[in-house]
Amino acid sequence: MSNTVRLLAFAGARDVLGAAELSFPLDGPCTAEELLHHVCSRYPALVPYRRSIRVAVNGAYAQPGEEVRSGDEVALIPPVAGG
Repeated sequence: MSNTVRLLAFAGARDVLGAAELSFPLDGPCTAEELLHHVCSRYPALVPYRRSIRVAVNGAYAQPGEEVRSGDEVALIPPVAGG
């Protein structure tokens, strides 16, 4: 079994990743903050938005230090504007 998470991307993050959902490889357990760093490293166009992107793990907003494990569902949720 591969060591991956199911990565969901919304709004502008989806545009940068080129997909709403993809399988993202992990080297091992990491924190939500570390995972976001890895995603930004692989998709540098996300870097300007890194501070404003919220990370959710398995349907709940994650604190930066929350652990992410293989098989988890991780969502990248950028800020949205509307009127």
